[in-house]
Amino acid sequence: MIEHKSPADIERMHVTGQFLGQVLGELGDLAAVGVNLLDLEHHARRRIKERGAESCYWDYEPSFGKGPFRNVVCLSVNDAVLHGLPHSYKLRDGDLLTMDMAVMIDGWAADSALSVIVGTPAAEDLRLIEATEVALEAAIAVALPGNRLGDISAAIGGVAAEYGYPVNLEFGGHGIGRTMHEELHIPNDGRPGRGWKLRPGLTIAIEPWFAAGTDKIVYDPDGWTIRSADGSRTAHSEHTVAITDTTPLVLTRRPPTSKRR
Repeated sequence: MIEHKSPADIERMHVTGQFLGQVLGELGDLAAVGVNLLDLEHHARRRIKERGAESCYWDYEPSFGKGPFRNVVCLSVNDAVLHGLPHSYKLRDGDLLTMDMAVMIDGWAADSALSVIVGTPAAEDLRLIEATEVALEAAIAVALPGNRLGDISAAIGGVAAEYGYPVNLEFGGHGIGRTMHEELHIPNDGRPGRGWKLRPGLTIAIEPWFAAGTDKIVYDPDGWTIRSADGSRTAHSEHTVAITDTTPLVLTRRPPTSKRR
């Protein structure tokens, strides 16, 4: 069932989203050469506990995963792009780190992700991250009442094509609200004017992610971490967005002082 939220519901989600944006910004600022991924995981755990929030990832057990997820943030490095399991790994100069996190406060969820470069950036990695961010903003711009879900997908796919990156359609955006994943799958490419009609009160997570060289993916033996099949670098950007009567409302904007907005 697709639930359209009231303005009061959206404001509650906005509270969750603001907290999530703050924590994700902190993680981006903490990501530096020599920092262990587990340090980032434990920082996120501590912040969630302090706020009295709840991780949407802890004990998450979808059909594609291998057992329950026992972490609060996905940390994916270089050719890993989705569902990276935090483990003992010290970040190295030039690593491309993607952080994806979802939390719930007072029964309302928010989901967001960003990619950053650790230390010295390579131009091609900055371009890849930029493509996901431009695609995300293009998708948000068309998240307007009366438009269709396909308009969002087409906006993402159009940016990917401009940058020359292939698009995987297996994992994409989704509805969100009382749970992390609600009805509506939002592919990262599609045809404009098709699909579900956007109405005020719809809340969705939009999440373009690209690999530099392929649209194929492979899984690590841990059963969670998803990588590009050809080993090329990957990036991922995500915001939780509410459709309103006028302009889209981004619920998970990060503070402007963090590495990425």
